[in-house]
Formats: sequence, structure tokens, C-alpha cells
Amino acid sequence: MKGHQNVTVSPEVVLFEPEIPPNTGTIARLCAALRTPLHLIEPLGFHLDDTNLRRAGLDYWPEVELRVWPDLATLLASRPEAGHWWITKHGHQRYHEVTYAPGDLLIFGKESAGLPPERLATEPQRTVSLPMDNPAVRSLNLATVAAVVLYEARRQLRLF
Repeated sequence: MKGHQNVTVSPEVVLFEPEIPPNTGTIARLCAALRTPLHLIEPLGFHLDDTNLRRAGLDYWPEVELRVWPDLATLLASRPEAGHWWITKHGHQRYHEVTYAPGDLLIFGKESAGLPPERLATEPQRTVSLPMDNPAVRSLNLATVAAVVLYEARRQLRLF
């Protein structure tokens, strides 16, 4: 999965310890379509050759610019110049209220637990959420949230 160099300087998608193969596969397909780099932070809840992961990504895996990182600290240290946003239901700002920049890292948490609370507490001004009207609904699907936030960031940057 070497992928192609992105033509635009898109924000990049980061999945912190993803657990559900079809979600990651769907997000990989989104990233392939938008020539957006995809970063996966270990541990992963699946193997990269998982059938459900491959099926959700269809035959677009060669188009995915994929990097797997041993931990979040390593990724952030490798990209000190990049801005980053913590996408969480506990975000202090709505996804459309922040100003995204080229190369920003859009960091999404794992399906069962989200992002580490201690990380969010250190940078509350960098936390972003999608509004939900019904308090009986605990969360949105990870792939849905990734698509909404990535499209908004690209819309702001006029990358269409």
C-alpha cells in the first residue's frame, strides 16, 4: 500500500488505535478518493490483511498513502510543524468553527474509548466535535465523522 503522492496539501487523517476493520477500510477509501494521507497509530485492533478491512477499502488500497506508527508521540514528533485537531464528542468547538490549515493532522480516537482524556485535557482549544441533537445517541460512526470533518477542512482550504 505505497499509494501516490498527494497532489494537494490536504489535511491528513490519523486514526488512534482503530479497532473496527470496516471503519478503517471505509476511511482508507475516503483518503484514496481525496488523495489524503492516512496514518494508523498502533496497536491496531486487526491485521492489515484482514478481509473486512480489505473489502471496505475495495480495490483502492494501492491509492492509499498509508503510514503505520508505533504510537502517537512518534507521529507528532515527526511532524512538529503540523497543526493538529483532536476530534472528539467532548470537543470545545464545532467542526466548522475552527480554521484548518494545509497539512493539519485530524486525529480521531478508537471506537470503544475515543482519545486519551489526558491528551484532550492538555489542549482543550484543539478539540473539535460534531453536534448531535439526540442525547440518547452516544456516538456517530467513526467513518462518518472522518468524512464530515475532512470535507469541511478541504472546503475551507478550497481543495475541490
